[in-house]
Amino acid sequence: RTHHGRRQDGGTSLVTIYAWAAALEASPLGEWMRGSALAYPIANVAHLLGLVLLVGPILLLDLRLLAFGPQFAPPAVSPLLTSWAVAGLGLLIVAGFSMFAADAGPLLKNPIMQLKLVGIVLGIANAVLFRVLWREHLADWDQRPPAIGRLQATLSILIWLCVGTLGRWIAYA
Repeated sequence: RTHHGRRQDGGTSLVTIYAWAAALEASPLGEWMRGSALAYPIANVAHLLGLVLLVGPILLLDLRLLAFGPQFAPPAVSPLLTSWAVAGLGLLIVAGFSMFAADAGPLLKNPIMQLKLVGIVLGIANAVLFRVLWREHLADWDQRPPAIGRLQATLSILIWLCVGTLGRWIAYA
């Protein structure tokens, strides 16, 4: 190990990540989230609203890409649903980070939280990859739906439902 908390192979050590979590928990944000009677409950409600705004449009779009609702053209609904999903993701990140700050150390060590974070990364990566691969092909989606695109839509549904489930499960672990 070097003196920066990095392994010699370049990876960030767990010690550094846990130190960051402890610093976040001790920060003014962490203290405010724990000490305020309203901060955590408001962040929790905002987090739930963000989840609805993310998962609702994602499910509608993914189901459309899986051939449900053929009366709605993918190029017409995709930008609208995607903008709502992105707004929901933004709200989730802000509210989730605020709640995380209240108990960052133990949450970071929680295997359910770790799975949730992996799921978030996978869900975002899948969405970005989908946009890169298929954005230009939405107009003829119904004539030639790509199998990989449909697989991505199916994975999107599964990933985001798992992320939401894991998020709720954290409260009971």
